Amino acid sequence: MEIPAQSLIARRARRLVTLALGLGLLAIVAVGARWLWIAVHVATGYAAKVTCSLALNSGQNAAQVFRDYVSLELAPLGPALRVSVSERGAEASALGLIHARAVYRRGLGCTLVPDGSEARLALADGIDLPRRRLDPAVPWPDGGAGPAAPSPSPEIAAAIERAFREPNPPEPGRVRQTKAVVIVQDGRLVAERYAPGYGPQTPMLSWSMAKSVTATLVGIMVGDGRLTLHAPAPVPEWSAPNDPRHAITLDQLLRMSSGLAFDEHYGAINDVSRMLFTKPDTGAFAASSPLEAPPDTIWSYSSGTANVVARMLRDGFGGDLAALVSYANGRLFDPVGMTSAFIEPDASGTPIGSSFAFMTARDWARLGELHRRDGVWNGQRILPAGWVRYVTTPTPGAPKGQYGAFWWLNAGAPEDRSRRMWPGVPTDAYAATGHSGQYVVVVPSAKLVVVRLGLSFPDDGNEGVGELVADVMRALH
Repeated sequence: MEIPAQSLIARRARRLVTLALGLGLLAIVAVGARWLWIAVHVATGYAAKVTCSLALNSGQNAAQVFRDYVSLELAPLGPALRVSVSERGAEASALGLIHARAVYRRGLGCTLVPDGSEARLALADGIDLPRRRLDPAVPWPDGGAGPAAPSPSPEIAAAIERAFREPNPPEPGRVRQTKAVVIVQDGRLVAERYAPGYGPQTPMLSWSMAKSVTATLVGIMVGDGRLTLHAPAPVPEWSAPNDPRHAITLDQLLRMSSGLAFDEHYGAINDVSRMLFTKPDTGAFAASSPLEAPPDTIWSYSSGTANVVARMLRDGFGGDLAALVSYANGRLFDPVGMTSAFIEPDASGTPIGSSFAFMTARDWARLGELHRRDGVWNGQRILPAGWVRYVTTPTPGAPKGQYGAFWWLNAGAPEDRSRRMWPGVPTDAYAATGHSGQYVVVVPSAKLVVVRLGLSFPDDGNEGVGELVADVMRALH
């Protein structure tokens, strides 16, 4: 019996549709499996690295920081992770199948070794360079003494109390977790407060405040003639004259206007997460990014460009991490009294200049005070003349005048200065800021530096820093 042609066509169409649906389902499953694979590797890398840093750099209880911070950051994968910490570092695992390790080294902090590259780490035993010692009897900032007054004024105390207060009633999934507040006016340490387990000697995590430290080191190297702002950046991956990235300058990298494609949306598989928590060479990963727009045509915040710049700092010393650390200590950290400061490197030996600087809250205040003083410390010029003005000049592409060169600004939109980060704070204010509520706010017109450090969750800018600065200004005037 002959089957009608229309029936044959209909059967073939149904088979094609079934085949297409099957292939589509397989593709979805494959994409989902790849997403999960990357997400779990990111989560284990994050758990090992951040728990290691907070436990061994900041002296915190590993189980507590994992429960109260790391697992919140990694939800919903947090319950599936296990972390163990020893004096040598931290190991994390997911369901016993996927593992990550961070190695602790003296003077360098914790380094993630996601590809088993521990044996290839430079400075495997750490680094032990002589550091300046501060006289505990000498007032801050030149010494290690505490606030100038025995206790802050009632108004200042109330402002700090508000900064430490958790939401009331508690909000599910939201914690402020303020760990430190330091207030400096006209070079005097006015007040400070710390959460239990933290204190004046506790080095604290920067997250993206590290970018402002990186910019400060760039300024010193520019002043020394080791780097050039407006020449093509010395990035090996872009060295060919016909490479479209060849013309990108250091200035464009600092201003986040390089045009490089980089996904900064924080999530399980985004560029920034994969770079920080799965890659042994953060600078190389970021430098491999393609160009998505001509340089200087768009502004797009990118931790990747910060690590390209950080690798340039190390390359300025022939790739010698120890030489860079010695230079940073001798030219910046020790002269300014930031004697607790260091930047954790990746497994390739590049300081992770986007995210992992550590120093005490008082030393973070010294960074702000150095900039308030236009880069001069006790008569010694640390930063080249004009550098502070450069890093605090708004980048043209930033729509609200909110970004300079690795520093956030409160300048406001050119057409409407009320459209700014903190409307209740003067427009000359600028800040080093970081994930989970890290802030060093400088207000030159008020001769003020305010530091707020914490482990806040979620990272939505609701840590009350604008209100804290405004409260402090009212209290001091």
